[in-house]
Amino acid sequence: MVTGRSVPGNRWDLLDGVNPDEPPTVSVIVVHYRQQAELDRTLAALNRQTHPAARTEVIVVDDGSPEPPRVPAGVRLLRQADEGFRAAAARNLGAAAATGDVLCFLDADTVPEPSYLTRMARLPALAPEAVVVGRRRHAALAGLPVDAPVERAGPAAELPEPQWLRDGYRNTRDLLDADDRAYRYVISAALACSRWFFERVGGFDEQFRAYGGEDWEWAYRAWLGGAILAHAPDAVAWHDGPDWAGRELDDPARRARKDNETLLLADVIGVAGSRGHGLRSANPDIVVRLGAAPSPAAAFVCVDSVLAALPAAVVCVPDEFIGLFTADQRVTKAGAAPLARVVVDLPAAIRVDSIADALREAVSAVGIGILGAVLLGRAVRIDSARARSRRATWGKDLFETRVDATDITALDADPGLAGYLGGWS
Repeated sequence: MVTGRSVPGNRWDLLDGVNPDEPPTVSVIVVHYRQQAELDRTLAALNRQTHPAARTEVIVVDDGSPEPPRVPAGVRLLRQADEGFRAAAARNLGAAAATGDVLCFLDADTVPEPSYLTRMARLPALAPEAVVVGRRRHAALAGLPVDAPVERAGPAAELPEPQWLRDGYRNTRDLLDADDRAYRYVISAALACSRWFFERVGGFDEQFRAYGGEDWEWAYRAWLGGAILAHAPDAVAWHDGPDWAGRELDDPARRARKDNETLLLADVIGVAGSRGHGLRSANPDIVVRLGAAPSPAAAFVCVDSVLAALPAAVVCVPDEFIGLFTADQRVTKAGAAPLARVVVDLPAAIRVDSIADALREAVSAVGIGILGAVLLGRAVRIDSARARSRRATWGKDLFETRVDATDITALDADPGLAGYLGGWS
């Protein structure tokens, strides 16, 4: 059973200045591969945290290093076979073994300042749907004593931060104004969420077997699952070395790896700006559910006008009409809707072209800010996955519903099919 509180939309700022009654139990999951010196530095920094040691669990997950890493007493070590770059599987392995109420993910070469855990765990301890990303800064730490205080060593050896990431946090006011593409600002090297929410969303997608991508896929899935995205700029962890995106800019192999990551993301994240412009993704952006139609002709007009207005949608129709649409794979049988950003419910068949602009505007707007659903007359409900997930958790609406008094008439059994197709009615 979920405990804690939630907020409207993404309004984590309503919890500013609020602290948990007691510090939460935190499981820190550190992914490692052949980086003993970096791991030593990170574990030393975790030993200096202001978060109570008695309420902190540290789990190192080794991704198949030839020799197991050395860890001090009190740190759990888990290992998995070397089957390529499997950071996603390593994080899942650590999360499955964790006992803390809050999960905090770090990479072995990402060294937290002393207040890091306290600041990262605050929001997930208050609001279980909170997903917090810290500030990952960069420094040349190699060669320094592993126990050198990183809050001083980092600034003295600082390297540039990615400007696009800093701009993203600034433009979204530290993700307070997050939208459907804000997943791009979530990085798993400095990430925290409640264990309850991680289990509800599901773990990282283990098909990602190269550097990057698995955190964005997970963050987008979390967003659809009702996540409250927040950036904690005062929760600083120092990455040893430059940002990956700033290295080897002319390396064809690096560009190929980035392309492979982008192709995987385009297939699983259906939102505009991530999917192809014409190609469909495996996960649809929009699902439209037709409840009933008085005739095959009415069903045809309804589904055709829906897809003319929303060509990236998948339309679910009653079984008796599925045979009309065998040539178009965007039309499926009614049933459990696949994961989608928006669900549009049509209780009865309507002709959508007269409300196409209003429908497209509503589909773009729901789920962002505090708008969760739009009602167009009595015939159309546009509902965001975020609002639906939050409603299922708390038993009440935590997003607003906008009602547009649009006059929409259901189609009768004779919708004038020939005139609709020919353009004269």
